[in-house]
Amino acid sequence: MPMPLQTGSPATILPHMTNLLIAGAGFLGSEIARQAAADFHVTTLTKSGGDGSLACDLSSESDIKSLRDKIPTPDLIIHCASSGRGGPKAYQAIFVNGTRRLKETFPEAHLLFTSSTSVYHQTEGETVDETSPTSPERETSRLLLEAEKQVDTAARLAGLYGPERSVVLRKFLADEAVIEEDGRRTLNQIHVQDAASACLFLSKGQHFGIYNVTDDEPMSQLECYQGLAEHFDKPLPPTGERMLSRKRAWTHKSVQNTELRDLGWTPKYPNFFDSLND
Repeated sequence: MPMPLQTGSPATILPHMTNLLIAGAGFLGSEIARQAAADFHVTTLTKSGGDGSLACDLSSESDIKSLRDKIPTPDLIIHCASSGRGGPKAYQAIFVNGTRRLKETFPEAHLLFTSSTSVYHQTEGETVDETSPTSPERETSRLLLEAEKQVDTAARLAGLYGPERSVVLRKFLADEAVIEEDGRRTLNQIHVQDAASACLFLSKGQHFGIYNVTDDEPMSQLECYQGLAEHFDKPLPPTGERMLSRKRAWTHKSVQNTELRDLGWTPKYPNFFDSLND
């Protein structure tokens, strides 16, 4: 995984460089920092700090306010921190309160928040876009919608995968995968490199509103495992019952990225299988 970039001071910034603050330098944030290195002066934040990132607890008002005296005033902010596998309390503190306090602290900065396609509640195979209704049952998804209202741009990310991180691939290779029912459930995914490039594309262009960030070809669970079985010359996983304990609940929808594509963004990996040979 790329290392977070070193934090600089106002005196070291080149006049032509745009100041980018990445709040959360994990799997996605580190990739955003890597891609932004040539065009931005980048400051990264993590809860504990270290490895070139400043320590900042996004659930702490004092930590966020103190950034004004520690970092160059950002022109762009990308909030892509995780909840630390927390529940509604963590979502409220990090996403809702965190985005609000970042906006209050740096009101002139364009703030992009990485939300999730889990805000779409559809379960009958519907095709959804940014105009589709969002009435999720889970409180965590409702809190994401609340955070979206406080930012300039909301990037609703599909399931992230990338080098050494793919739940679908890991379970398949470990013979732990199960095809739920008839395998019709639709998988919406996005490679971490494409998610990062989309966030930077939207931030640099200061595009306002909501955008789905997913690849071009949602596929059924069965289609996905059939492709993996052919690629790795392994048998299909067994079939089983619907997994109702899923963290984001059981969903079945096809998320479209037309709005983002129409702006001119192009994914490196339009299809999940495109990344298997890299």
